[in-house]
Amino acid sequence: MPAFWFVLAASLMPTPPAGDVLARVDHLAYATPDLERGVAEIEKLLGVRATPGGQHPGRGTRNALVALGPTSYLEIVGPDPGQPAPKEPRSFGIDTLTAPRLVAWAANTKDLDALVRDAASRGVQLGEVKSGGRKRPDGVVLSWRVTDTAKTPGDGIVPFFIDWGTSPHPAATSAKGAKLVGLRAEHPNPTEIRRMLEALGIDLAVTQGPKPALIAVIECPKGRVELR
Repeated sequence: MPAFWFVLAASLMPTPPAGDVLARVDHLAYATPDLERGVAEIEKLLGVRATPGGQHPGRGTRNALVALGPTSYLEIVGPDPGQPAPKEPRSFGIDTLTAPRLVAWAANTKDLDALVRDAASRGVQLGEVKSGGRKRPDGVVLSWRVTDTAKTPGDGIVPFFIDWGTSPHPAATSAKGAKLVGLRAEHPNPTEIRRMLEALGIDLAVTQGPKPALIAVIECPKGRVELR
């Protein structure tokens, strides 16, 4: 089965309602077993060539980015051959991927510690808060705090959460030309996923599906595209 689906006939697809969920999207994670392959597939799909993002030191990954709005972006993330293999598995199941796919998404927030405590009290375990960082190709160092992506429940449908602190948001220097206009999901157990999302205050539509799938609708030079 192909790693992504796309629809070019924009006239046949009504614009989905934006909803509050789009305002919560910080970025979408499109994981790939080979970064150049992922970048090429997204360029073919969207008509936009992703901007090199940089290395994730110690994590064995690197990324490339496409802006989806002023404060949201698509992260194409894959193994970094310039780093030794990390001691722990690479994020987003990259080590076992056979084809690129949309695997997860990050929601923005400003008080991660309070969020994690409140989520736990509502029965949703987000894992510990961790620090991350990378250096852009222009030398600017970005840093952030994030909930543990490896511990996030919901098979990629429930978001992990990120706070960029004082770092400039990556969307500002990412390749332009695309816009996120819709986000929805499918899951074999949509009732439980909806329960967790509601506890987190996330208004994401989830319907029954044979396997977990995050589905983004993106307007771009190729028309209106659906990315899974």
